[in-house]
Amino acid sequence: MIKKFALSVAAAVAVSACTTMPAPPPSAGQQPAAAPPAKPKVTHIRFALDWAIEGPSAPFLIALDKGYFAEEGLSVVIDRGTGSAGTVTKIASGAYEMGYADINSMIEFNVKNPDKSLQAIAILYNNAPMTVFTLKDKGIASPADLAGKKLGAPAGDAGRRLFPLFAKQVGLDPASVEWVTMEPALREAALAKGEVDAITAFYGSGWFGLLRNKVEPDQIVAFMYAEQGLPLYGNAVMASPKFLAENEEAVKGFLRALARGWQEALADPAAAVEIIKRREPLIDAEVETARLKMAIEKHFLTEEVKKNGFGAADPERLAKSIALVAEGFELPSVPKPEEVFTDKYLPAKESRMPPAM
Repeated sequence: MIKKFALSVAAAVAVSACTTMPAPPPSAGQQPAAAPPAKPKVTHIRFALDWAIEGPSAPFLIALDKGYFAEEGLSVVIDRGTGSAGTVTKIASGAYEMGYADINSMIEFNVKNPDKSLQAIAILYNNAPMTVFTLKDKGIASPADLAGKKLGAPAGDAGRRLFPLFAKQVGLDPASVEWVTMEPALREAALAKGEVDAITAFYGSGWFGLLRNKVEPDQIVAFMYAEQGLPLYGNAVMASPKFLAENEEAVKGFLRALARGWQEALADPAAAVEIIKRREPLIDAEVETARLKMAIEKHFLTEEVKKNGFGAADPERLAKSIALVAEGFELPSVPKPEEVFTDKYLPAKESRMPPAM
């Protein structure tokens, strides 16, 4: 009998040991154990640049290299582009969530493709870079002297297509010039060889393209559209309204990170280019530093930017520039400013002001 009782007790103890007992309630003043933190959400963004990775790409590469995007919960992949028109199309097709391209090309695309329209959310090129380049030995001292001259550019070049606006601004008959169509890679060479009297190109591309073709800097004459009184904006970060609405916090984080990259690029261009060189080891650091400094002087840091900060647009100027682009591209309608640009995703003004230079 004693043996049976002992076996029964042992069995009961074994069963009890295998049974999960509820944890005792916390004693007075003791906090319950915290649940493990939720895994942070990561938003993946494929981002397309407008052109090759060069000095002016620095704000994006700094934000990526230094982990500023990652700090915002973003996994960002940055690819080079082949031109603004192509980048706009890539974003609209869904191949990329966001990108960086000429806002004027975006305006034209939106009007022609209203079901795939994009919206700009941060303007980096406060002045559009479209420029007419010539050489001193051509005897073209002012835009009016282009009358009767031969100009070279690709058929789809923005500066060529918007040339009538430039001509109207400077009092020149746009029909008084002869156009020669050529590949983008050939235009600076054509001017250097004397095959044409002038070309249209983006300021940085044309300037350094002429230097590559052994043209001395003091022989270059440049008429940038913005410096001739055309208030056009240039390159901007953009995305589809659908993506923006569905990823509002991620987009805000992207621009916070980019504003930090922009500020660092302005503060130390040489260091910024070293970051680019780690990704693109074949670039000429000296040339790209000069190219970045030129972009800062001509596009990134205008008086308007010093007043309003990174990414913003002046509403009155924006409306006027949209109307001019619609006129220049002969568009059937003029988009509303709020359809083209919104500042709702930009960081607070105090966090996107230029650094002390």
